[in-house]
Amino acid sequence: MTPRKPTLSPSKFTTYLACPVKYRWTYVDDRGKWYLRAKSYYSFGSTLHRVLERFHDAGDAGVNTTEEVLAAYEESWIDAGYNSAEEMAEAYGEGREILERHIEELTSRPKEATTILVEKQLRQDIGDFVLIGRVDRVDEYPDGTLEVVDYKTGRKEVDPEEVASDIAMSCYQILLRHKYPGRPVRARIVALRTGNSAVASLTDEEAIQFEQDIHFLGQQILTEEFHELTPVYKPLCQNCDFIPLCRKHEEFGFHEAD
Repeated sequence: MTPRKPTLSPSKFTTYLACPVKYRWTYVDDRGKWYLRAKSYYSFGSTLHRVLERFHDAGDAGVNTTEEVLAAYEESWIDAGYNSAEEMAEAYGEGREILERHIEELTSRPKEATTILVEKQLRQDIGDFVLIGRVDRVDEYPDGTLEVVDYKTGRKEVDPEEVASDIAMSCYQILLRHKYPGRPVRARIVALRTGNSAVASLTDEEAIQFEQDIHFLGQQILTEEFHELTPVYKPLCQNCDFIPLCRKHEEFGFHEAD
């Protein structure tokens, strides 16, 4: 029986690039799961994503109006990770405002595109591993263009350069290019707190180069000797769940960089 190929995702790439030791505790070493803490911003983002999934899913006939969206919001609310009832109440109110504004904007203008995918995991074998990515939404325009839409619940602003440099958005474009060969593909990030959005698109040459780059990065991840890594202090360590592990295990030689 042929062994199943490993899978790599945008989250794995970004985690590894940020800190290979964090990658170890997140994806390789089971001890890491005992140190993970619920975070309010994950709960908030997951709640809004669930509601928008139901709104854009043509098969969910029960969530079409603002009132139905807000009812789905109440049903979908995740309360994990908040430090107090007051903090959660403030977040809950903000989420209602975000959804009301977003749905009003979507329903007040003519519909330009048809949504063809919602919260869909895409997969593509690219050699040593399978690239996977879960898209929030994919819209199809009359000219055949496919646009992958990604919601950001913690941001107020976004520009085309940020979309172009976002690893996940480039991965999604690669996945769509494989799934729908020959179709124009672009990526849009929507900052839900303000409604601001920006678009970017890989050229054919950029898509080829990016796929080569992630293939190289994937090989590096798959051959990394994670248990031999030496943790080095970085600014992101301040909010990392795994600091106790890095400090506890002296064999990893945790120290703060000068």
